[in-house]
Amino acid sequence: MLNRKWLLAVPAGALLVFSLAQAQDAQPGQGRGGRGDPAQRRQAMETRMKEQLGTTDDEWKVLQPKLEKVMTARRDSFGGFGGGMFGGRGGRGGGGGRGGDQAQGGQNDRPESKVMKAQNELNTTLENKSAAADDIKAKLKAYRDAREKARAELQAAQKELKEVCSVRQEAVLVMTGMLE
Repeated sequence: MLNRKWLLAVPAGALLVFSLAQAQDAQPGQGRGGRGDPAQRRQAMETRMKEQLGTTDDEWKVLQPKLEKVMTARRDSFGGFGGGMFGGRGGRGGGGGRGGDQAQGGQNDRPESKVMKAQNELNTTLENKSAAADDIKAKLKAYRDAREKARAELQAAQKELKEVCSVRQEAVLVMTGMLE
């Protein structure tokens, strides 16, 4: 059952990320690589989410910090978007950080999550072809423990968010993958 939830939530979340990326690419005045000003991107994302949820300014003041907490917990629980599966650390052939952002001039100002740190340490150990099995086992355990803790933090953040949502807002957030 859990696998089915993930199979539905991941495409919905990916669709949200893709639509946000498309909207960001359409914005004028962006700098290198179509990234633009992070503050403008954040504001545009918040405006779209506020519109999707149909919130008033007062409701948004309550929802926004809880939504931010869920988004941070989601990002942290997934580590580097698949890690070394797509060609090295950080996923998709990027550098040592979230999806390769740090490899492109250190544009990512977010601190490295515990999951990402454990993932990078496991990758480093695996890159050493002569690494001892005990070392790999210890790094793997640390990575799994960090992911489990991050998942628990995500569930707690989602519960807090759900408690302040209307039924409609909850449904929108489920459809975007922010809530289960």
